[in-house]
Parts: sequence; C-alpha cells; structure tokens
Amino acid sequence: MRLKNQAHHPFVQWKTALAALFCALAMTACRRRHAPPPPAPEVATVTVALQQVLLTTELPGRTSPYRVSEIRPQVNGIIQERLFTEGSDVKAGQVLYQIDPAPFQAALDNAKAGLGRAKANLPAVQSRFARYKEALADKAVSQQDYDDADAALKQAEADIQSWEETVETARINLGYTRILAPISGRIGKSSVTGGALVTAYQPVSLATVQQLNPIYVDVPQSTIELLRLKSRLGDGRLSHGSANQSQVQLILEDGTTYPSAGTLQFRDISVDQMTGSVILRTVFPNPNGVLLPGMFVRAVVKEGVNKQAILLPQQAVSRDPKGNPLVLTVGADGKVGLRMLSLDRAIGDQWLVASGLAPGDRVIVEGMQKARPGAEVSAVPFVDARKPGANPGNAAQPAPNSN
Repeated sequence: MRLKNQAHHPFVQWKTALAALFCALAMTACRRRHAPPPPAPEVATVTVALQQVLLTTELPGRTSPYRVSEIRPQVNGIIQERLFTEGSDVKAGQVLYQIDPAPFQAALDNAKAGLGRAKANLPAVQSRFARYKEALADKAVSQQDYDDADAALKQAEADIQSWEETVETARINLGYTRILAPISGRIGKSSVTGGALVTAYQPVSLATVQQLNPIYVDVPQSTIELLRLKSRLGDGRLSHGSANQSQVQLILEDGTTYPSAGTLQFRDISVDQMTGSVILRTVFPNPNGVLLPGMFVRAVVKEGVNKQAILLPQQAVSRDPKGNPLVLTVGADGKVGLRMLSLDRAIGDQWLVASGLAPGDRVIVEGMQKARPGAEVSAVPFVDARKPGANPGNAAQPAPNSN
C-alpha cells in the first residue's frame, strides 16, 4: 500500500516526464544527423546554338501615287461640259472637258481657205517663171524680169508652206478644246464647272489624275542605321540573302499585314538636312485600291542574313540596377554563373545577342528565382509550351527525392 502511494507522488511524476522529454530530444537530434541533404533546385535551360537569321528593319513611311498628272487647258475658252465623274477611274486619252470649239473651228476653216488661195495662185506663177526662163536664153527678156519671176515663184511656194503651218496650228488648237486624260488612274474633284472661263496653262489645275496601281511607299532611314548596315555587310557579320532580298512587307495603320510584297527600287542619294535621313522608295501592287496616297504605313525592309546569330527567349534576360542585360548560366559542374550581355535587337519574343554568350552555354530560362550565382542546381531542357507540339509536362518540375 505504501509503494502505491509513492508512485502517485507529484515529484515522481515530474521526474518521469522530464526523462521522457530528454529521450525525445535525443532521438530527434539523432534523426537529424542521419537525414539526407535537401535536393538542388531544378531550373529549365536552353543550350546556346548558332543559327541563320534574316534581319529586318521596320521603318515608318507614307504612300504616294505612282504617277500624278494635273489637268490644265492649253487654249483659252469656255468650258462647255465636264465629261467625267469625280472620284472615278479614267483611262489615258479619255475626254475630261470640252471647251467651246466654235472659234477654233472658224480659225481652221480660215486657214484652209488661205491655203487654197495660195495653192490656186501657184500654177500661174510657175508658168510665168518657165516662160521667162526660156525667153532669157534667147535674150527676149531682161535679167531683171527673170529675177522678178523667180522671186514671185519662191514667194508663192513660201505662202503655201506658211498657210499649211497655219492650218496645222489651227487643227492642233481645235484638238486642244477636247481636254484628255494623259494617264490612266483615279481622278479627284473638279475645280470648274460648265460655263467657266479657262486660260491656257493657268496656274490652277482643273483636276488631278493619280495612278494608284502600282503605288509608291517612301520610308526614311537614318544615316546612322545606313552606315551601321554597310559596316556589318563589309565585315561579314551580315550577308545578302537570296534573290528576294529586295522584297518589302507592309504593315497597315490598323496593324494588319498587306497581302502583297513590294520591291525596293532605290535609296535616295542625298540626305535630308532637317532629319538626317535618306528616302527608301518601294513600289507595291495595289489592284484593289486599298492603299491611298498619304496613308501612314510601316515597311519591313530586309537588311541581310546573320549566319552566326544567337537567339535567347526574352524571359531569360534580366537587368541589373543600371539596366544592363544579364543572364544566369549553368556550368558543367552544375553551378550557377552570371553573364553580362550585349543585345542587338528583339526578334519576335527573342533577343538577338551581340556578345556575352558562346555556343554550348546553358542559359536558365525558368527557375531563376531559385538560382543564385555559385549555387548548385539541377538543369533540365526548357520547353516552350506556346509552340506547337510542345509538351508542357517536359517543363521544369520538382526533382524527385532519391533518398
């Protein structure tokens, strides 16, 4: 009975609990000494490889008509009728305006009458000259009479030629009363109506015809970019591509791509002193009239082919506090390294790297927040789930515990 009471004494119970606690702590420390280290964080990497890339430049520009013709009268007169619809397509040689032809027809008739009189007088003068020529041989007429007959003949012939020129001039002026379209294209609004008085070669045009198919696109290129491009081509960093090197793509104001490619015709030989740029003129087919003069567009001009380009996903590139680009790499020993880069330009969702990487380098794309320079990581290939055929299950996943 006494032993039973001692077992339930408070002091004995406290000693028993303390001993159990010490045992538990000892067992926990023992387990910690024998536990495996945590696994290295897993990161997804891409391996740097050289590839051939076509480099392009996107430049702003505006459209301009292929040909422009301002319609002006070539004779004075009254407009009888306008023979076209404003804003319509006209053909070369189509009559646009009719000037009152009556005075010009009268001038032509008068010139023809004068020509007829001159021709009617010619046979008599020729006959007189022939008689005087024979008589002079027999000394029946004086030399002066012969010379007068010869001069009269030449004057009659000159009169005929003069009247023929007068007839031709009157015929030309009569033709000018029909004002024709010199080129095919789309005609704008008319500045005159029927009954208006017009003068030859007046400063204000009657209308304007613009040929819109094909159509020009003029884009400025800075001289800095031009010199840089020549330098790259000269030192071999860029090379001319295939025969379609001069093809140009067009992006419209709403962001859509124009369906037909254009052709680069030439670079201007003079520099605009105000903007420091040269004009690139390209020509595009425009059968449906989508492109109108004065539209703002963006032209994608081909520069050349970089046969040793290095491209990186943009998400792999970070910036230091000063804004300099950098990437994290995984070495052969599995440790993280830091590389500073020099970037050329963005191509789609990738960066074109100018320097800082070499073929075979492994660059971390995903899991950068878990990687620190000098730390050991486990690298797996990066798979872009946005690309067709990619398997998202191959992306970076937590490494299994081998222990």
